[in-house]
Amino acid sequence: MTISLPLVFVLGVIAWFAIKFLGVRMWVAVVIALFGFWLAHTGLAPFVESGTRSGVDTVNPEHD
Repeated sequence: MTISLPLVFVLGVIAWFAIKFLGVRMWVAVVIALFGFWLAHTGLAPFVESGTRSGVDTVNPEHD
């Protein structure tokens, strides 16, 4: 069974759990989100994307 969820939804749920149960302050979550948007517009974005893709491929290997 394959479930397709938008990444924004998954990250939102994780942030909600962190704020609700781990005591993370709302402003910290906002700063982390803004840093992510800033990082996406720098020269490091291709390295972050390739690292993320290789991590996903490690967790979900394709079966031929």
